[in-house]
Amino acid sequence: MGAAALEEGTRTEVRDLHPEVQGASGGGSRVRAFFGLPVPEAQRAALAAFLTACASAAPQFRWTPAANLHLTIRFIGNVDRALVEAVADRLGARPLIAFDLELGSLGTFGRGRHVRVVWQGLQGGAEVVVALAAQVDAECAAAGLLGEKRPFQAHLTLARVRARDGAELPPLPNPPQLAPWRATELVLFASRLSRAGAVYEPLRALKLD
Repeated sequence: MGAAALEEGTRTEVRDLHPEVQGASGGGSRVRAFFGLPVPEAQRAALAAFLTACASAAPQFRWTPAANLHLTIRFIGNVDRALVEAVADRLGARPLIAFDLELGSLGTFGRGRHVRVVWQGLQGGAEVVVALAAQVDAECAAAGLLGEKRPFQAHLTLARVRARDGAELPPLPNPPQLAPWRATELVLFASRLSRAGAVYEPLRALKLD
């Protein structure tokens, strides 16, 4: 399945999940926003023990809580909520096709031995995720939101280094073999920082058919 599956046509169902986040004035509230694909509960539960083992093996990294696992499609940043909701509305005017995903091997971002991010790639569904990301990016650009200069690479972020300059990554346990799953929603998330870490709150869910 490729970009042709994302051509314009019938309208996609869009659900507003947290209208109470909007300011009392009816507008002007800001959110730290991104579009992402949620990881189903069964896969998150299977990864939880793996992440706990990784946190013991590599405490110099902040490991993502299983509840927060997702595939980022487009990070936007701190913007007016109305602006990103307008992007979601335009995406909802397009047919968004459901597809299968399957996690693959581990990888890292960084320079040499100085690792900054640990991630898990896709061995199934990467091509259609790239096509979806291009469509989301185009709508963001139409709204005046600047995109990443680096090419998009579909991945599941597992950990970020604590030190500013990166750190050497010790050997990690092998990730569990997970069953593929059907991606049925593209979600607009708000990321809220707290002392316990980031909390991802879904604002809009765009159904993938």
